[in-house]
Amino acid sequence: METFRITCVVGARPNFMKIGPILREMSGRPRFQPWLVHTGQHYSPEMSDALFSDLGIPKPDVHLGVGPGTQTQQTADIMRALETVFLERPADVVLVVGDVNSTMAASLVAAKLGIRIAHVEAGLRSGDRRMPEEINRLVTDALSDYLFASEPSGRRNLLAEGVPAERIFLVGNVMIDTLLAFRRRAAESGVLDRLQLVPKRYCLVTLHRPSNVDEPDRLRGLVNMLHQLSKKLPIVFPVHPRTRSRIEEAGFDTGGLLLTPPLGYLDFLRLTSDARLVLTDSGGVQEETTILSVPCLTLRENTERPITMEEGTNRLVGIEPEAIFQAALEALNAPMPNRPAPALWDGKASGRILDVLERQLSLS
Repeated sequence: METFRITCVVGARPNFMKIGPILREMSGRPRFQPWLVHTGQHYSPEMSDALFSDLGIPKPDVHLGVGPGTQTQQTADIMRALETVFLERPADVVLVVGDVNSTMAASLVAAKLGIRIAHVEAGLRSGDRRMPEEINRLVTDALSDYLFASEPSGRRNLLAEGVPAERIFLVGNVMIDTLLAFRRRAAESGVLDRLQLVPKRYCLVTLHRPSNVDEPDRLRGLVNMLHQLSKKLPIVFPVHPRTRSRIEEAGFDTGGLLLTPPLGYLDFLRLTSDARLVLTDSGGVQEETTILSVPCLTLRENTERPITMEEGTNRLVGIEPEAIFQAALEALNAPMPNRPAPALWDGKASGRILDVLERQLSLS
């Protein structure tokens, strides 16, 4: 029986939630021989260990330990390290997920070495090339041989960019595979009791994008808006390390807000599931709230996930504090939404991806 060597490259915490269901699906298909490479783009021992445990992901076969740096430095360091890995262990396909620097770096190295590339979450576009993630998406998709789209906009974008239709596969959302697989376990988390929160009576906040947290005046305005909103209901704010350092550098007053360290996946999923309202600048949280039927306000001027607005619970509200506050009041005064899941967001995207890869690789 012919087997297929698949090198899976991840580097950021959210991407483990995308690769996890694919690895679990591969474990039941003997034709696939996966090899997991963690670049170390985002890494802390505590968070990574908790993530592997929460999601049942095997420890990486290779950990490159690249660490932080500027966009260019980090990408170059990842490329140098990956070239050695790819040469030492040849693969039939390099599989990448999402839109982080590790995704683009792995695609560039694989393309130069003549290795086929599969991109999971292909075709998402914000239209904003000031975002590093948008550049990573464009480059990765231009180089990929198999492009797996999570929503119809991804397919439309790729066709408009000239990608041949036979290379594009609309398969659904692997992040939702993970959510549906672990939703019951997340419901058993004690995080609400630990934080003394009542279901549907708190607001969950996440902020990490440079456009929101790197400019002190803008971050001050957002923190002040959260103070104002906290008079209506408790605000729980798991603070990204980047955001925490910016808050501490500026000396902002966060009294009245419930700040926590970054949380494990199961705890965070429980918090999201039981929130009355979510404020975020994260792409993944927009998708999760869509499935969980939780009102979500996205603190950005654009989104690469339009399906979360067209069919989900997400609303794009921009970055002006007063507009965000008014939108939050409107959401709190409206009934909780109850919408069906978008098509193919059914927990089976990983199986469809491997079906395509098995068929395509058998023909080549």
